[in-house]
Amino acid sequence: MDEPSVPALAAPARQPDNPLTRSVAGVIGLVFLGLMFAACLGSLPYTLWPVVDPVADAAAESSGDERPRGTPRYMAGDPRSGRLPPVWAPSDDRDFRRLNILVPEPVVEQLAAELSTTPDELYDATRGPLADAMREHHARTILGTDNLGRSLWARVLLGGSISLGIGIAAAALSVCIGTLYGAIAGYVGGLTDSVMMRIVDVLYGLPYILLVVLLAVAVDAVVDNMIAEAVPRIAAQREAYVESALSALPEAERTPAAIERLQVQALDRFGTGEPTTATRTSINVITLLVAIGGVSWLTMARVVRGQVLSLKNQPFVEAARAVGAPTRRIFLKHLLPNLLGPIIVYATLTVPQAILQESFLSFLGIGVQQPLPSWGNLAAEGLNEINTTRSNWWLLLFPCLLLGSTLLALNFVGEGLREAFDPKRAKKA
Repeated sequence: MDEPSVPALAAPARQPDNPLTRSVAGVIGLVFLGLMFAACLGSLPYTLWPVVDPVADAAAESSGDERPRGTPRYMAGDPRSGRLPPVWAPSDDRDFRRLNILVPEPVVEQLAAELSTTPDELYDATRGPLADAMREHHARTILGTDNLGRSLWARVLLGGSISLGIGIAAAALSVCIGTLYGAIAGYVGGLTDSVMMRIVDVLYGLPYILLVVLLAVAVDAVVDNMIAEAVPRIAAQREAYVESALSALPEAERTPAAIERLQVQALDRFGTGEPTTATRTSINVITLLVAIGGVSWLTMARVVRGQVLSLKNQPFVEAARAVGAPTRRIFLKHLLPNLLGPIIVYATLTVPQAILQESFLSFLGIGVQQPLPSWGNLAAEGLNEINTTRSNWWLLLFPCLLLGSTLLALNFVGEGLREAFDPKRAKKA
């Protein structure tokens, strides 16, 4: 018996296909990356906010200096609380006594009066009611502290911002360079293609660490030369300012106090010519970013060149050339949409590669320098804390865990984006 036919107008409507949700792993990776970015970037005010140092405040007050004192939270810490485990991890008696010592003395005296005991007994207590009373006043952090007593929680958050920022910026630079270089080589062809790709082959044979080191040394030499030229010039400007100001004063007012006041004014106005720590750090980070981005575009250039070689002989490209379309329009309207798939896939592979390179260079001491944290130099610090005598495992676990999870999520996102922007997959759907 024949089944009754269903009119086309009565057929159920086709459900629209959302290309961004074709890959479940890609969605999971994207959500994880969103949370990671929100945690790292959103916590910058917290990690960079200055924490008041009571010792520095007391010294400033005794010297008559009313300027506010403070250290950024990621650098603030008490060496007495160094290498303390996370708050949720078990601690031995030695760590418990160290936490007892960090409790403020007025609090201990108040507890001793309430519990009818002495402060020394409270400091030595590791078990029982006395230890429970002291535990309520222990200063502990979520992820523990490093060897200088700094909060590992604040340092991994800021380190994530730096590692992700350098990795994404370097990857964006390498994608732009590789796409443009490979497209020119593939579209022009001939001798130009041969020369450009031989340059890529030569650069492939050079170790990228050597290139990064050479670039860092060259930048440091340029900065040192600029400082060497600026310091005497600015010193002369300060002297000229002081002499000019003194010449305008009456002879009776040219006292040593007036000269010292003018020298301070000249120093505030012209400075010393030496770059600040923030400037040095910025130069170091930018140098690392440019170095990584400048050596990571080679694979992208080869991939784009191969795709352009296969696309430029397609009928739609030949038709565009036949009607007189300019090269820029051919590339933007015909080649680039078909190159999005490979570009996105290799871009998402370049981002974890750039993050890994930054972490590896920081691990070796070439990349981001202390006290500025990154996941690489935090892992390098944590590696030294793993030994057979006493293993401070949290210093190595959390930077490596965050780094590995982020790289895995980036690969998932790359696979999801490849499916989302694949024209063939869209036609099948």
